[in-house]
Amino acid sequence: MKKLALTSLLAVFAISGANAANIIDGNPLYMPRAGHFYSVTDLGSHSEFTDNWALDEEFGYGVSDKLAITVGAGFAEAAEAAGDDEMFDRYGWTDLRVEATYRAFQDGGIVADIYGGVEAGADYRFGGGLVVHSDMADDNFWFDEDLTGYTWWAGARAGYTSALFTVAGHIEYGYVNSEFLNWGAKGMHALALGLDGQFVIDQDWNLVGGVEYTGITNDNYAYDDLEGAKVEDAGVWTYYFGANYNIDATKFVGAYVNGRAAHATGDWEADDGFGFGFKFGIDF
Repeated sequence: MKKLALTSLLAVFAISGANAANIIDGNPLYMPRAGHFYSVTDLGSHSEFTDNWALDEEFGYGVSDKLAITVGAGFAEAAEAAGDDEMFDRYGWTDLRVEATYRAFQDGGIVADIYGGVEAGADYRFGGGLVVHSDMADDNFWFDEDLTGYTWWAGARAGYTSALFTVAGHIEYGYVNSEFLNWGAKGMHALALGLDGQFVIDQDWNLVGGVEYTGITNDNYAYDDLEGAKVEDAGVWTYYFGANYNIDATKFVGAYVNGRAAHATGDWEADDGFGFGFKFGIDF
């Protein structure tokens, strides 16, 4: 009987490991199943910007069990405009983006994905998340033709997932310029390396966290009216930590904190305070 119970337990964990990446509970290897939609809504702010909030929506669809398409958009309040009376004078789009992910390999709990996408927005992908989470933000909140950058990226993610924990690493290259297909001109190049994890406490609760380093080279990158100095070795460290609660098998809510430290050509400087936010995710 003990042997049968142990065998059954191991079978449960094996099945759970194979399917854990398909459960929308904050798992960093999550991918929607074929024919399934998902939505993750993120409402965030910063401890130094008590009157400022940013809203981000990510919406995806599983074309097959190996291919998913995601679209997303960000909307935020600018720090310098927080005192304006009119709502639409205070808020603006920060980014619009689309991404495709292909599950190149899966054997039990071992998973490998390749992905790529493009983003338009003043809040370009590299630099540590939503601009509202940084005390360096000013006019870059506005989705404006004179400030909008276009980011192309491609990356790979691989890791192991089980019923108890998930760990996943990723490497990602990005290119930013001021026009959609401005490939021949000088722009900004970025290489990001990161590690994400999840620890399952029980069927209701799990913890998530991660860290990422992004190295940036700015080859005289400039907008129409903003000239950028050449930067050879800029870098950004970002981190986050959070807790998720599973409402049921297809819905979760979460809360998190995050932060960053950056340097251009001098010493590292950490942002004052920290970012915080709340998430709601659903698979349907």
